[in-house]
Amino acid sequence: MKMNNEMDNEQEVTMIQTEMAKELESHISNLEGLEQQRLPQRAYTIIRLAIRDLILPPGKTILEREMSEILEMSRTPVREALVRLEIEGVVRLIPRKGFIVKPIEKEDLKEVYEIVETLEGLAIELATKSIDESEIKLLESIITKQEEALDLGDLKQWAVLDNHFHALTIKFANNKRLSAIIDSYSDQTYRARLYTIKHRPIPLRSIVEHKAIVKCMEAKDENAARIVMQSHRNRARQEILSALDKIEE
Repeated sequence: MKMNNEMDNEQEVTMIQTEMAKELESHISNLEGLEQQRLPQRAYTIIRLAIRDLILPPGKTILEREMSEILEMSRTPVREALVRLEIEGVVRLIPRKGFIVKPIEKEDLKEVYEIVETLEGLAIELATKSIDESEIKLLESIITKQEEALDLGDLKQWAVLDNHFHALTIKFANNKRLSAIIDSYSDQTYRARLYTIKHRPIPLRSIVEHKAIVKCMEAKDENAARIVMQSHRNRARQEILSALDKIEE
């Protein structure tokens, strides 16, 4: 009986690994520009985005041998990529076990959101000064697509569009240094939103707030745009932190 249970467990692990390999292969096929990257950078890009998109979820063990087989490269560039991700605090090396995807820590996330709220408030002020009609239309089109995604119950697509909306408002600020700082936190905030999305209220309020942000930008009201954006990020932070509590229960 014990042997049967062990065989069942091994089969289950194999099935999970096979499914993960398929997801990673699909993930890789959707990435652009990998061919121009050196192998360590290519491995880093693939693994980092797989962690961000929860293909490699919190607590997942990443074995160099398995990952090198999936990526069809030697273990050296894979290890370089994993060491880089460890330095960035994304994974942790457990001796004799491999690299583990770090969990989403509430206190870390709280600090990240406090920074992002302030910086996105500045970004939206700068963007409001220079935004033109075509850029307003682009933001409005994303909101429309978000509404369509919610009508279909596609929360993952909503999250992708949400990330795109915020990325564009930052881009429209035309401040490369500010964009780079915010971008350094974007993987953490996106992963947290995706991880908690099924444990939070349906994001109808987020769409209302996005529309309010765009209206403020259209009216060239920089102060109002900043207030609405920071309030929007603050509310999202509270929802995500509460959702993490539910998940941990």
